Amino acid sequence: MMDVKEIRKYLPHRYPFLLVDRVVALEPGESITAIKNVTVNEPFFNGHFPDHPVMPGVLIVEAMAQAAGVLGFKTMNKGPEDGSIYYFVGADNLRFKRPVVPGDQLKLEAKVISERRGIWKFDVRASVEGDTVSSATILCADRKV
Repeated sequence: MMDVKEIRKYLPHRYPFLLVDRVVALEPGESITAIKNVTVNEPFFNGHFPDHPVMPGVLIVEAMAQAAGVLGFKTMNKGPEDGSIYYFVGADNLRFKRPVVPGDQLKLEAKVISERRGIWKFDVRASVEGDTVSSATILCADRKV
């Protein structure tokens, strides 16, 4: 388990762009399960869409990438303080199944597929109450700052 205080040690993101609230399971080198609580107070709901609030798909992808980033950093036993940053560099087979709305708890899952020369490939999935919201294969690059 990791709370937001510990998560901030591994992700350089801060409000309003830190999209991982808690890590509930983590096996370095293998997988992570994290949580994003979606509230009506999220700043993006002011414009997306005021009368029918829906979490933007790109932020769902970003949340999945952030969970994968925590997994990568924990696996390498380093973080931004060590002069390393994880860039989201690509997505394949990206799919959206249903909207995410205020009150949803987004479950973020990532599994390591491979790592070569600092390029990590993850199988990622976001779900709400067991229903898949989005899935993809994403690439992240570990680079020096």
